[in-house]
Amino acid sequence: MLSNILIYFVVIPVLMLAGVALCRNIKQIRAVAVVGSLALTALSVYLLIDYLALRAAGDMDPMLYVQSVSWFAPLNINLSVGVDGISVAMLILSSIILLTGSFASWKIDQPKAFFLWLILLSTGVFGFFISIDLFTMFMFYEVALIPMYLLIGVWGSGKKEYSAMKLTLMLMGGSAFLMLGLIGIYYHSAPEGGKLTWNILEIVQNDAISHGWQKFLFPMTFVGFGVLGAMFPFHTWSPDGHASAPTAVSMLHAGVLMKLGGYGCFRVAIYLMPYAAQELAWIFLILTGISVVYGAFSACVQTDLKYINAYSSVSHCGLVLFAILMLNTTAMTGAIMQMLSHGLMTALFFALIGMIYGRTHTRDIRLMGGLMKIMPFLCVCYVIAGMASLGLPGLSGFVAEMTIFVGSFEHADMFHRVFTILACCSIVITAVYILRVVGKILFGPVQDQHHLSLTDATWWERTSTVTLIISVAVIGCFPNFFAELIRFTFSSDIFKVIGMN
Repeated sequence: MLSNILIYFVVIPVLMLAGVALCRNIKQIRAVAVVGSLALTALSVYLLIDYLALRAAGDMDPMLYVQSVSWFAPLNINLSVGVDGISVAMLILSSIILLTGSFASWKIDQPKAFFLWLILLSTGVFGFFISIDLFTMFMFYEVALIPMYLLIGVWGSGKKEYSAMKLTLMLMGGSAFLMLGLIGIYYHSAPEGGKLTWNILEIVQNDAISHGWQKFLFPMTFVGFGVLGAMFPFHTWSPDGHASAPTAVSMLHAGVLMKLGGYGCFRVAIYLMPYAAQELAWIFLILTGISVVYGAFSACVQTDLKYINAYSSVSHCGLVLFAILMLNTTAMTGAIMQMLSHGLMTALFFALIGMIYGRTHTRDIRLMGGLMKIMPFLCVCYVIAGMASLGLPGLSGFVAEMTIFVGSFEHADMFHRVFTILACCSIVITAVYILRVVGKILFGPVQDQHHLSLTDATWWERTSTVTLIISVAVIGCFPNFFAELIRFTFSSDIFKVIGMN
């Protein structure tokens, strides 16, 4: 059996599932969700401290806390776990958003069933980030995706059945490509006559995937994960899914679940097939560059708050994949920081949109106005989220995007620099739709006199939003800490082996 701190990231959610199943009233369900989320957050912070201590003590292994237990020996399938700085950062992000999402769902209907599916989703997320066995990683990936259908289809709003089915079909289609790619990697994971393996570290050390097979398998894995990362033209499920999902599901979906796409593209497609990444990156740079600009322009013409934020997520997540494909340390460090930044600020956006919608019963910006004097706390939080999204210095969006643009511009050729300039233009477009929404719904005359009787945030809503704002500010004010945590991965021996700077 595993005697490893990492396994508790799966054990705690499983215990939460059992606890919620045994609960008899909503207060007990809330207590289990909050206590379990706090435990995961505390565990992730402890892991960060211990990880840094091990690095400071001179442990330079690519992955720490590595341990493996055999699941199915004939195919060499193991429960293998391990983390580096990127994994640790993703675990912290996931635990914070699960905690704040629990507070944001304080008044959800049918709370027992809702939290059971939400916690099952989070179990898949945590398991995915700690796995270094491709088969186990894929299993947790599917565990994270499947609950989305019911969470949107049952607790969603608007065209919820259509959105849930569209999301499920497109993500399952991406999973089919991904599964084929992973099977191909497995059957070329060792030299001829060697023992085949699913273990990421062993595959990298074996360096047995031929250049021809890399060029065949790389598009499968990158597209498979890229669908979840809302890469153009496979992004269309995202706006509909976000618009119909309940608040906490939108928070976890945009804040964490979409990060599985970016993390998978990096950890599997590029990490294991660097030759193909260098040869084929230009194709996917075009697609991700379109995502960045197209998503921002699309957000400008929306009138529904959730659709605005959903298309904004397409743009920001496209920027993550764009930076990963630059294949240099600076840009890829910026990509991971953008994953953290976008995860926190989009969770804040969706939490605030849900809170405003719960009071006004509309998400149409044409029907809202003058909310700043009616619910000042929520509106100030919305302004902060908007400033983070458009890259205000001192908040997380600025340091992440600047790191990406600086790293991307390191390429001296015209192709990379033209696309970098186009990606930079998305900042201006982002400012347009953010300032448009802020001016429309927060200031000006009140559009509906019934809004004058609305109340401001409750204590659980304040807890959720303030936690996210503090997290966004910490990354913005102390970027070097997170950059160094991430950058070690790109300077490790593994990346020297695969020939990346």
